[in-house]
Amino acid sequence: MNKTLQYQSKAIYYRCIGSGEPVILIHGFGEDGEVWKAQADFLKDHFRLIIPDLPGSGQSPIIDDMSMEGLAEVIHAIIHEEGIESCPVIGHSMGGYITLALMEKYWNHVTAFGLFHSNAFANSEEKKAARKKSIEFIREHGARNFIETTSPKLFSDRSKDQMPERIDQFIRAQHNFSPDALVLYYEAMIARPDRTEILRKSTVPVLFIFGKMDTAIPIADGLKQCHLPEKSYIHILPEAGHMGMIEEETKTCRILEEFLLGI
Repeated sequence: MNKTLQYQSKAIYYRCIGSGEPVILIHGFGEDGEVWKAQADFLKDHFRLIIPDLPGSGQSPIIDDMSMEGLAEVIHAIIHEEGIESCPVIGHSMGGYITLALMEKYWNHVTAFGLFHSNAFANSEEKKAARKKSIEFIREHGARNFIETTSPKLFSDRSKDQMPERIDQFIRAQHNFSPDALVLYYEAMIARPDRTEILRKSTVPVLFIFGKMDTAIPIADGLKQCHLPEKSYIHILPEAGHMGMIEEETKTCRILEEFLLGI
């Protein structure tokens, strides 16, 4: 079922798929909620999947506050709209940053959470500089050129060899981003604080999924945070880059199922 939430006079689009206990899946930068399609189809017999298009992505417009904290407020509003007391939240990449911002303020609504190709560290100065260069590229060349140029780099070499049509399909689906939305996301990621303290204080189960070939969130960096929570569940996708839900679709479906059923 497709739904909209009126938030600050804007219609935020989200999907409710399946039945059972609720689970929220938050997509990352340069994506929309459709990136979770395979996982939603796999999990829908056991769970009610709530999958938003973040403001600025898919069918949801930009809102006034596009910070990680502002986007977390949208997730909180959806939780209330759906009458959810508490539930697991899984975030991919930028969606993981939003999940941590949600945990910081609304931990009482989260029974478990997952960082899928994501981490709790603030950007290094080197990463901030790279993001600022990306902002310059977007402003000069537009959103579409940026997506077409950078998206292939999210996939491992093996994936690019074995599933070129699927990668092309993913890239074509991201045609409707505005330059403003992508720039606002980048500015928000540059500004986000270190949130390792959220992991350190967490008493709920935390799922970590890493791609061995991920250059956006290198596995060595990601593993540095896994000892912080009280309860960590760690999975490494040996053939994946940054898009494990596509590159190792079946495996990620089963990882999520096992984690969600286990809690």
